[in-house]
Amino acid sequence: MSRQVDEAGRARLWPDGAVDRAALVVVDAQIGFGNDSFWGPRDNPECEGNIRTLLDKWRASDRPVVLVKHNSRTVESPLHPSNPGNALYPWTDGRTDLLVTKEVNSSFHGSPDLAAWLTNQDIKDIVVCGITTNHCCETTARVGANLGFTVYFVLDATCTFDRAAPDGSTTSASQLAHVTATNLHQEFATIVQTNDLLRA
Repeated sequence: MSRQVDEAGRARLWPDGAVDRAALVVVDAQIGFGNDSFWGPRDNPECEGNIRTLLDKWRASDRPVVLVKHNSRTVESPLHPSNPGNALYPWTDGRTDLLVTKEVNSSFHGSPDLAAWLTNQDIKDIVVCGITTNHCCETTARVGANLGFTVYFVLDATCTFDRAAPDGSTTSASQLAHVTATNLHQEFATIVQTNDLLRA
């Protein structure tokens, strides 16, 4: 999507009126991701605070909110339905226009059908945030774009964890976030920061 420029010469993220109907899609804001002993070192300690800020803004302005929860198939995972870590963070407040549960990375491959719901609500723009940057958030952004939605990816309202590479080296969480932003940029999504949306 091409950016417009306002009278002061600043880039405008939103075509007129688009922000009023954009759905905030909060991916996997679950207690189990607070278990650093399971997941390892992570980036962006501001992630949860930024998600909360966006949630508050969306609810205060009566814009649509979608909460997504991952039900891991692996019993040992903190996100398995039998484990307390499967629950959404209490600060999400559970208030949502749609709750999607999934067993895979894409929020568009869960139940109920996110794409169908967005279409029925005449929503064409989604704002993606949540956990983790390079897995469920990135996959949700990619699939959303492929399905024809305009996607805004709030990089500083996501976080991820260090990962072992195939050659045995470690790729840091911050590197993974940078690569995700690079992969999505101008191909699948517009990369934004929380403050960009607050100003918009």
